[in-house]
Amino acid sequence: MQLAEQIRYLMLAVQREGNRYFNDALRPLDLTAAQAEVLRVLQEYQPISLGELGNLLVCEHGSPSRLVNGLVTMGLVERVTSKRDGRYVTLTLTELGKERAEVVVQIEAKMDEQIMELIEHASIEPLLEVFWRYIEDRPSGLALARRTKWHVPHRDAAHKEASHAD
Repeated sequence: MQLAEQIRYLMLAVQREGNRYFNDALRPLDLTAAQAEVLRVLQEYQPISLGELGNLLVCEHGSPSRLVNGLVTMGLVERVTSKRDGRYVTLTLTELGKERAEVVVQIEAKMDEQIMELIEHASIEPLLEVFWRYIEDRPSGLALARRTKWHVPHRDAAHKEASHAD
């Protein structure tokens, strides 16, 4: 197996195993990983429009209306129509949605703890840079960049070089 092929399959396998673990943990909540991501984004950014939500999701490209419709039906998300403009609708978590989002936070914290144990003595920064470069101008990468406080390492370095050239 060539190195690039091995890397590609390792990334796919890690992503699939992570999704399996996450979906298994979410099953008692009757949530999928994509629905959990919507709850977490709403928890952090509500109230937001459907379009704004779509711009922040890694799990779904374009409009997440089907995902949101399911969460509304489950009583986890509420659509709130603007009093000023009846065409403008924002999304917020219901009380039940807030409770479920908190459980998702706990599940994610456990996953994060396991990941941190795995990488405890690893030099992770070069790997993060490779991952960011791989996704930087793709929909998932753009959505993640909008949500994250991290910086894309090679872009930061290029920015520093450009500002020192002045």
